[in-house]
Amino acid sequence: MFSAIFQRGAVLRTRRNHALEHATLQILARRNPHRSLAGYSDPGGFWVVGNTDPIELGEAIEEALKRLRGGERALAVHPHCGTNFAVSGLAAGAAAWLAMLGADGSFRRKLDRLPTAVTLATLALIAAQPLGPALQARVTTEADLGGLQVTEINQYVRGQVVTHRVKTRGG
Repeated sequence: MFSAIFQRGAVLRTRRNHALEHATLQILARRNPHRSLAGYSDPGGFWVVGNTDPIELGEAIEEALKRLRGGERALAVHPHCGTNFAVSGLAAGAAAWLAMLGADGSFRRKLDRLPTAVTLATLALIAAQPLGPALQARVTTEADLGGLQVTEINQYVRGQVVTHRVKTRGG
């Protein structure tokens, strides 16, 4: 039942849009490695935050669609995805919390546990490194785009902030 939730409706559309967003951002990053871009996906498409030309964005999306449909599933997993940060933060936070269990009382007792907390949090961060990408590949993205189609790309400029809305349907 748990896996069935990820294979239907709005969740599946979000996962497919997330994969296309990641692939698009990776293609754009290879073309201009010094440009800073971010993305956010939802069932109706995805946002790209950052200064990029809408035509260049459209070309990157077309390439991403072609490459994902051609079997390049690795493009759906992005090294700077929030999933990676969330998994690492959760692991490090849980390890530090465990290290502090039983440290009731004085500040001194808590301070004495600090090296243990730092060590456990560091080990948790190391252990979490492969977990974020694995979670992306299996849960938060879907590289099989099905019938996903891009229908619109709109650019919005508010002061210094440039965003693009990529609308999709199908999938």
